[in-house]
Amino acid sequence: MPELELIGAAPSNYVWVCRIALTEKGVPYRLNEARPHTPEVDAIHPFGKIPVMRHGEVTLCESRAICRYIDEVFDGPKLMPTDCAKAAQVEQWVSIVNTHIDPLWVRQYLGAHFFPNTPDGSPDRVRIEAALPKMEQQFAAMDRAVAATGHLVGDTFTLADIDFMPILFYMGMKPESSALLQRMSALKAYYDRHMARKSVQATVPTWFPGQARAEQAA
Repeated sequence: MPELELIGAAPSNYVWVCRIALTEKGVPYRLNEARPHTPEVDAIHPFGKIPVMRHGEVTLCESRAICRYIDEVFDGPKLMPTDCAKAAQVEQWVSIVNTHIDPLWVRQYLGAHFFPNTPDGSPDRVRIEAALPKMEQQFAAMDRAVAATGHLVGDTFTLADIDFMPILFYMGMKPESSALLQRMSALKAYYDRHMARKSVQATVPTWFPGQARAEQAA
């Protein structure tokens, strides 16, 4: 079987999702570090977004499609439950993370920290302060969601948890979101538990956007 190639920048939460899935399944792969809109990405994704995947003659874009392929093609523990209701619940939480959590927590809040459009490069306080009230509501909702079993669906580690963990990791890196996480006892316990998982630890990015800027300025 040909080697699977995952293409994208390691700090991307969606690239990280795919790497956790590959590691959970025990799939050998090669990470080709590439940013959005580079030729190798544009060749697969119609809008130049990461991650994209190449596996022999198969090319795919979008992390959800890539993870489905990984789960169905390769042996190893299933990332999607076989029970239809639980599988639908996983899809429900993946959708919630992708359409509610990611746009606010990552694109708006983290974007204001990592990619501010301020004259001096300091965090964009206007965007940050605008995000925090709704983030607090969403943190509380996710705290309730994991309180019963320590998982988003059932009592096993599924693609729903995989999709959420990279975002939670980044929340611990910034002061306002870290304070929110500390206040949510069930969510903090969930984070600590799954952050210690081998597949998560093995795939933690070794560089981050803020560090890259600091190194370039040095």
